Amino acid sequence: MADASERTTGMIPPAAPLRRRLIAGAGTLLMLPVLPRMAHAATIVAVRTWPADEYTRVTLEMDTELKAEHFTLTNPHRLVVDIDGLQLKAAINDLVKRIKPNDPYIASVRVGQNRPDVVRLVFDLKQDVAPQVFTLKPIGEYQYRLVLDLYPKVAQDPLMALLKDAENDPLAGILEDLAQQRGSGKGSIPLADGQDLPAPPASHRAEPPPPPSRLAPPSVAARSRPLLIALDPGHGGEDPGAIGRHGTREKDVVLQIAQRLKKLIDAQPNMRAYLTRDRDYFVPLNVRVQKARRVKADLFISIHADAWIKPTARGSSVWALSQNGATSASARWLAQKENDADLIGGVNLGAHNAQVAKVLLDLSTGAQINDSIRVGTQVLNEIGKINTLHKNRIERAGFAVLKAPDIPSILIETAFISNPAEEKLLRSPAHQQRIASAVLSGVQDYFASTAALARS
Repeated sequence: MADASERTTGMIPPAAPLRRRLIAGAGTLLMLPVLPRMAHAATIVAVRTWPADEYTRVTLEMDTELKAEHFTLTNPHRLVVDIDGLQLKAAINDLVKRIKPNDPYIASVRVGQNRPDVVRLVFDLKQDVAPQVFTLKPIGEYQYRLVLDLYPKVAQDPLMALLKDAENDPLAGILEDLAQQRGSGKGSIPLADGQDLPAPPASHRAEPPPPPSRLAPPSVAARSRPLLIALDPGHGGEDPGAIGRHGTREKDVVLQIAQRLKKLIDAQPNMRAYLTRDRDYFVPLNVRVQKARRVKADLFISIHADAWIKPTARGSSVWALSQNGATSASARWLAQKENDADLIGGVNLGAHNAQVAKVLLDLSTGAQINDSIRVGTQVLNEIGKINTLHKNRIERAGFAVLKAPDIPSILIETAFISNPAEEKLLRSPAHQQRIASAVLSGVQDYFASTAALARS
């Protein structure tokens, strides 16, 4: 050990340098974990666009949550989005070629490195928009998503969508003639209370089709407008729904079935159909309900394809709303899965009035549920003639999409897309047509046998 004179003069014994190096080395090792890491630039995983008449959605999927700022410019209309923490790479440049000429809102997009770690997107717009820009956390198969929703400043009116259908529908003239026979006013087609649509040009009229298989009762025939059926193809856009073993997506087959059903309904002289979505884009659950109420639908039918963890599960089922809990644990699981569509599809919760949404979803009445069970029973009986039934009775659960307070509403699980045999059936145009025909027959039986209570 060094004596006092050595310590005073700074003299160190020969073994001390080695001990000092060891201590210094240990200190360096201890310090390594707390040193700041180099910033990691985010990576674009995928770029997707979903153009539709109602709104266009652009989605940037990334491996890291990022911040984005946006603003709009006029003369000409543009949307500018600055994404922080992003480097310009090939993946984001892919967005440029994804914008199609028929996009109703976006004319083109320009991408550039605005400043270090900030990528700027400039959307050249075809019209003035009210953009919603928000982020979504990872869920399901998705990582972090930056969502750009481009809505028109003046929202599309569902009644105008029906008018557009009427102008392109050669059978619309039949509806006009029927309305005139009922004394509802010359040259108009009443489609909703207080809403008369202009009659289509004479060149669009066609000869009446053969009489329907089921005759409407006098109470229905005497109506001042056709029965209006709201058809709701489940999922869409960012939300594919269930996916079969062979890659069949629920959102695709249910849209095809709904489109076939719409054609059958529109061919009936006393009925018209309205689709909550007519293409591959996402519609929030409460908006589906609001659309049906806006056009004053007489019936709401949500179309889905079931899935289960075991591929042996099979059969069709029909569901009505329950205010007192689900009829089984599996029913509760299914309702939760369908209600989670908003989380997967992506909803900007900050843009909705939560109180209004809650009131809408809590207003369902006993009359609506009773009517729903009646029409659901008729539809289930008809579907049972073309496919195995998962349950031979109406099941009930708290599906958000069935909570219109004044419209009988049912949800049809057409088959199990997770069952390879039924997945093949769902892909078959012939089987899709059989499902559509069965649903129409059940709806006609319902209106022929009872008067709807909820709307009155």
